[in-house]
Amino acid sequence: MNRYSKLSLLATAIAAAGTVAYAAQGGMENDAMAITKAKIPLAQAVTTAEQHVNGKASRAEYEHSKHGWVYDVEVVSGAKVFDVKVDADKGTVISSAEDKADRDDDHDKED
Repeated sequence: MNRYSKLSLLATAIAAAGTVAYAAQGGMENDAMAITKAKIPLAQAVTTAEQHVNGKASRAEYEHSKHGWVYDVEVVSGAKVFDVKVDADKGTVISSAEDKADRDDDHDKED
C-alpha cells in the first residue's frame, strides 16, 4: 500500500470510531426534536410552573434529567426566582427550588 492510501485508511478509521463513540453517547439525536415525544406541551408546563409558585415564567427549557425528560421553567415571583421542574409526561411538578444566585443554567445545581 502506498503512503497516501495508508493515511487515507487511517483517517477513515478514526472518523468512523469518532462517529460510533458520538452515537453511543446519544449525540446523534437532536435534543430539540425530542420534545415531539413529550405528552404535554410547553405552554401547559409553563402554566403549571407559574401556578405552583404564583409567578411569571422568564425562561423554559426541555431537557433530560435523572427524572427523564422534564421542562425546566424559571419563574419570577415577587423578588424571588424559582427553578421549577415539570414532568414532560405527567405535567406534574417534580421539584421547585429558589434560585438564590439566579445564575445561568451552566452554573445551576443539577436536580
